[in-house]
Amino acid sequence: MPVLWGGIILAHYGDKLGRKKTFTLSILMMAVPTTLMGLLPDYGTIGIAAPLIMLLFRLLQGAAIGGEAPGAWVFVAEHVPASRVGLACGLLTSGLTLGILLGSLITQVLTHNLSASQLADFGWRIAFLIGGGFGLIGVFLRRWLQETPVFLAMQQERRQAQVPIKTLFSSHRPALFYSIILTWLLAASIVVLILMGPILVQKWFFIPSTATLSANTLATCTLMIGCVLGGMAADKWGMRKSIAIGCLGLACAIIVFFSCLTYAPTYFYWSYACVGLTMGVLGIIPAMMVMAFPVAIRFTGLATAYNIGYALFGGLTPLLITCLMPYSRQFPIFYLVGLCISAALISASVRNKETA
Repeated sequence: MPVLWGGIILAHYGDKLGRKKTFTLSILMMAVPTTLMGLLPDYGTIGIAAPLIMLLFRLLQGAAIGGEAPGAWVFVAEHVPASRVGLACGLLTSGLTLGILLGSLITQVLTHNLSASQLADFGWRIAFLIGGGFGLIGVFLRRWLQETPVFLAMQQERRQAQVPIKTLFSSHRPALFYSIILTWLLAASIVVLILMGPILVQKWFFIPSTATLSANTLATCTLMIGCVLGGMAADKWGMRKSIAIGCLGLACAIIVFFSCLTYAPTYFYWSYACVGLTMGVLGIIPAMMVMAFPVAIRFTGLATAYNIGYALFGGLTPLLITCLMPYSRQFPIFYLVGLCISAALISASVRNKETA
């Protein structure tokens, strides 16, 4: 819930006060608590205050992340020509994926070089300090960013919505609905295939941990490439067509991947890499969502759809997978392929208005 409400509140100010100010505030709200978490005294030093302060910092992180990714997509999309929105959002999504990869690598390095007692004592702080340090560098670099020309033009023409969230729900419900569905696909694919992937493959298909982790890293790398290629395809052939075709391609790759796990594990690496590459369609989804809403409520529309989709459906996906996998190891196929087909049909049927 902090992610949802934090995203909506930050997005409100993004539509009212400017993209740059909110974009800078969101990373500041992420970087400072993350750094302080790495420096926080333990329970033995300050008692019950330690977990309470940690909880407060986590709430601030959640509120910040709710506005960070939507704000980034809106910011870059409004700085590039309309013919390059797909590539811009694809590159940014690829960068977000790089963050996931770096976080995973840092965790693996710490786990490999520190004992369990060292990790519990001080090792866990290292990851927070590294992440907080990168965040503070980001705060410093964003000082040189310029407000988007699109927002400045809207401000000069006095076309801002008085209450963006009210306008969103009263006049743009269809765009909100299909943006939530697209976010559901994005969240579920990342959670199941990338974040939960190594555990699922080890537990249910008995692939060794070293192989699953290296294959997961390979899939994450091909996902980064796929996001860029997907963005380029969207700019060349259109977002609706590219998402529809890309979702069908992802569905086929998922079927092949789980089939290889069951019947031909020797093709595990190849099939995982193909899944990562076809997941590049996810890089087009933010661009589609950006263009779904008019400038006056763009930040609010994107943040609301993204956070509802991620908090509700992305949050429930791990529970759903964990509960139903014992009944069928192929359950992820039905779940993810169903989402791909739904997203393809919705994307093929919508007609985005010109919102730039």
